[in-house]
Amino acid sequence: MTARKLSAAETSPRVWQRMLSGRRLDLLDPSPLDVEIADIAHGLARVARWNGQTSGAHIFSVAQHTLLVEAVMREQMPRVDVSLRLAALLHDAPEYVVGDMISPFKAVLGGDYKRVEKRLLSTIHIRFGLPPVLPDKITQQIKAADRGAAYLEATRLAGFAETEARRLFGRDPGLPPAAQQDYLTPWPAAKAEKRFLARFKTLHA
Repeated sequence: MTARKLSAAETSPRVWQRMLSGRRLDLLDPSPLDVEIADIAHGLARVARWNGQTSGAHIFSVAQHTLLVEAVMREQMPRVDVSLRLAALLHDAPEYVVGDMISPFKAVLGGDYKRVEKRLLSTIHIRFGLPPVLPDKITQQIKAADRGAAYLEATRLAGFAETEARRLFGRDPGLPPAAQQDYLTPWPAAKAEKRFLARFKTLHA
């Protein structure tokens, strides 16, 4: 009895992920039509920052981190355009597919990871009306807010000394105490998802 020859589709590795919405997102050739904000919010609320090495009853999720970054940006740039705030909120959106790899591991993996991440981010931007690639100035502004958020997370949640955090992430962004108390108390996944969606709807109205 002759064995059936496998087709190329059967022997090729699967490069797409099925979302709860029913969409299939291809990592090598992502389509904006397969991007849904509900999938992003659901995924990011369940992805842990710092590989889960944070204090608190819940993980500190990427969804909560992105809300913190957007809050830091508002503090640093009170008159910033709403589209820039949306870009800040979505800056880590690809992680709903690829997860949150810590910076040291990204350095080990090299360029391939970055290419996939950038391709996904461009696709997400197109889906929600942002430029596929942001101008360098805007990218740097978001990175500055991201570093400020990382400083707060590192010192309040991840066990870093302030001197070490300043060396790695820069200075304390000066977020008001009430905002720090809110954004740096890890939320349950359902709360992180709900607040991420609510902020997205405000910025994408």
